[in-house]
Amino acid sequence: MKFFVDTKTGLEPLEITVSKLIIGGWAGRDVVAMEHHIQELEALGIKRPLSTPIFYRVSASRLTHAGELQNPGPASSGEVEYVLLKNGGKIYVGVGSDHTDREVEKYGITVSKQMCDKPCADTLWLWEDVIDHWDKLELRSFIRGHDGMQVYQSGSVSGLLNPKDLLAKMADFEPFRDGTALFGGTLAAIGGIQPSERFEYELHDPVLGRRIKSGYDVVTLPLRG
Repeated sequence: MKFFVDTKTGLEPLEITVSKLIIGGWAGRDVVAMEHHIQELEALGIKRPLSTPIFYRVSASRLTHAGELQNPGPASSGEVEYVLLKNGGKIYVGVGSDHTDREVEKYGITVSKQMCDKPCADTLWLWEDVIDHWDKLELRSFIRGHDGMQVYQSGSVSGLLNPKDLLAKMADFEPFRDGTALFGGTLAAIGGIQPSERFEYELHDPVLGRRIKSGYDVVTLPLRG
């Protein structure tokens, strides 16, 4: 996959062969906020996780820069998450959407994670440029409503596990080697989980005055039994 690394001296191209994609679930640092998200999913008939956090392997080919997703049925929705990628011994920080089929999620979360592509922005930051002020970073997502695009998720990454802690907890599950992409967890949706024909997402760094943003359209394919 082709990326651009946003450094202090400008954009630098980077190509990464992603061989492993891992989705970190229920990775909240804020127990109250995490419980709220678990209750959102319970309201949809989705069982509580066996442990928190929990890690799901997804086919690496699901990671994409595509501006359009095609999913069967109208029950899928996006979730903004920070993304960690490792290449050449270095860690890079990006942002993506853990797009998930909510109907399938009711009977099998692992299967639901595999059902949909996982879009990510093509811009990355260097780990060392943001880790010292990590908790200042902000995640936001937007969906298309009746009056245009509206805020769907918004909050600081301080509500999620620090990536150092997340990687430490993942060590017993999967080593974070070169070619690995890790989604770091999401925030509660404002007004509850909703599908949308358009999903936009961003990672904002107010300290360095920059942001990574992207988005995609969702095309619903007909269900024929």
